[in-house]
Amino acid sequence: MKSIVLTEGMEAPDFTLMGSDHQLHSLRDYRGRKVILYFYPRDHTPGCTNQAKAFRDAIESFKAQNAVILGISRDTITSHEKFTTKHELPFLLLSDTEETVCNLYGVLKEKNMYGKKAIGIERSTFLIDEAGIITKIYRKVKVAGHIDDVLENCSL
Repeated sequence: MKSIVLTEGMEAPDFTLMGSDHQLHSLRDYRGRKVILYFYPRDHTPGCTNQAKAFRDAIESFKAQNAVILGISRDTITSHEKFTTKHELPFLLLSDTEETVCNLYGVLKEKNMYGKKAIGIERSTFLIDEAGIITKIYRKVKVAGHIDDVLENCSL
């Protein structure tokens, strides 16, 4: 499936995925709130853990901006549950085991790990406004300082 090239100012593609709370969640459910939609490679890995904990630690600042955080990876709901519990994450993780939403948002990229090529999620964040419009796209995210940048753009 070929993904559309998403740009800032476009309406964010809607989707429905199962969440770490065992409920189905659609992007449209969050209209009227800002959405920080972040894609990350894998539960329980160092970079992804640091990113999730940084979002966790800034949750009150995001709530003050009327923003909700949704994390998406290809991990299973069981993996998400363990990750959420272990790190006391106060936001939902959505499971995209079929890669449908990853393809929709164009975050699957060829990676080279130890000389072996594989398709994986490129760490990416989409800031979506209350009307469902993408206001900021972050690709090839580096964890350090990312949350502060997202918070700053969230308040604009």
